[in-house]
Amino acid sequence: MSPPSPREPSSGSKFHEARRLMTEAPCFVLASRLIPDQDGGFARAVMRRAYDLHSEGIDVTVLTVDPGATADHAEQRAEWVRRGELHDAERMRNLFDDARADASWLRNAATGTTVPAAVDYTDFFDAAGVRVLSLPIIAGDPRWHASDAPVIVYDAAGEPIGSVAGFGGLYRAWLGHVVPPDGVVIVEARQLGELLATWQSPARIIHTVHTNHLEPPYTPDAPVNALWTNWFAIADLFDTVVWPTEAQAADVRARFGTARADVVVPNGVDSGALGVGSASAVGESASVGGVASTGGAARRAVMVNRLAPGKRVDHAIRAWAAVIRDVPEARLDIFGDGPERERLAALIIELGLSESVTLHGHVADPAECYRDADFLLLTTAFEGQGLVVGEALAAGVPVISYDVAYGPRDVLQRGGGMLVPSGDEPALLAAILDVLHDSALHAQLVAEAPSAVAPLERRAVSRQWADLVRSVASRPTRR
Repeated sequence: MSPPSPREPSSGSKFHEARRLMTEAPCFVLASRLIPDQDGGFARAVMRRAYDLHSEGIDVTVLTVDPGATADHAEQRAEWVRRGELHDAERMRNLFDDARADASWLRNAATGTTVPAAVDYTDFFDAAGVRVLSLPIIAGDPRWHASDAPVIVYDAAGEPIGSVAGFGGLYRAWLGHVVPPDGVVIVEARQLGELLATWQSPARIIHTVHTNHLEPPYTPDAPVNALWTNWFAIADLFDTVVWPTEAQAADVRARFGTARADVVVPNGVDSGALGVGSASAVGESASVGGVASTGGAARRAVMVNRLAPGKRVDHAIRAWAAVIRDVPEARLDIFGDGPERERLAALIIELGLSESVTLHGHVADPAECYRDADFLLLTTAFEGQGLVVGEALAAGVPVISYDVAYGPRDVLQRGGGMLVPSGDEPALLAAILDVLHDSALHAQLVAEAPSAVAPLERRAVSRQWADLVRSVASRPTRR
């Protein structure tokens, strides 16, 4: 996939005002880790957001806090550059890389005890083999990030000189070193947000949400995931909270009030990279989205998601056993990997579907998944936005999806697909057969795809993000 070309600066005063403002207020996109191919749609969304903000004239640096090796981080940065999702490898930094290179900022922050907590520790060394810090290992606790077990800090000779209070103390010390007082930090992870809500810095914080905050059955009144309880208690301290769908934002407002500074900005999709250049690119002679758009019959479905229990891929596989009794030549190609792969492979064999259903594993370029596809199946139990829905539509591929929170309905209510009740396997089968048998229906869904996905177009979303960053940068922090 070729990298998108940066937008040319306009001569209008709005662009130049933004450039002037962001020269004074740089922006930092902060995530726990961003490993190509391992962190899925989340990593793609975060890296594209940073890339697009840069293309809008905003000074952006990507920050990560995963304790990987410096060489591994260098390879990851190079890969993001190769994929066209990072302008410059120098604009992506890691906390532990910085500590290994020059730990003066960490030593300056070390005021606590030199006595480790009663947990295991892992040591980090600089290039000369001198111990720089010891990080506590908080095993088996989903609230590990909130631990105040001291992070032990060492001097240039490798002798302990003090500590910072837990992961929060470590992260805040680094951000205090990296982010100037007038900076804007886009926080992309709930755990990081919890640790920064009371950060004593005038820097502004925009907090994004990437996933569903609910437990089964994922209805608006369902129990809140316990991991989100603490986050909701401090969410009003962020300068803005960005929700990916209006449906989730509305449910949160109804349940938790309006004290937060909420906005809705979806994750964007790149129509050009996925095969459709613009909303007018799909016409009567379009060849995208399989063959039904030119009068043939739909025969090939794809799934593009992790092979995890919550994705319920087994629903689609069981449906396909019935599909091929009616349409023997129909095929289902499943792209993605995960802990369910072995079980799903066994199910395919058990149902005699080895010639009709294929597990392809992970594919780095989403466009490869949609080539020659006639429709996408989404059988997930929940989503944050369901970026795959937008990507499929951008490739001219209609969608059959369970009607789950959040995302599919927000997009498909504009056309381009069919929603069936969540978990209703007979209804899923009926929808699949409708599309396989009705060429006119499939052609209609293909024709609707460009207008359905238009609000998610990457360039339009990047403008929304740039305007938001400028707005937040222009006002004082809420903390």
